[in-house]
Amino acid sequence: MEVKIGIQSVPRELVVETRSTFDEVQQALADAVAEGGVFTLGDAKGGRILVPADKIAYLDIGGTEARRIGFGNTL
Repeated sequence: MEVKIGIQSVPRELVVETRSTFDEVQQALADAVAEGGVFTLGDAKGGRILVPADKIAYLDIGGTEARRIGFGNTL
């Protein structure tokens, strides 16, 4: 799943490919904001992304979509 993280005062968003589910990402964000701590998200390669919760402007949580190959139907 692709997660885009908007950070305050940073012009570009951070894009992370993760194996976490929508609910896991949402719960991790809610916990980080409630505690005033750090939002932690594991990426697909086994690394971790750490962002101070008070600096997060938005999260765009996308679903998993199979990549298309070819040109599709040509009728």
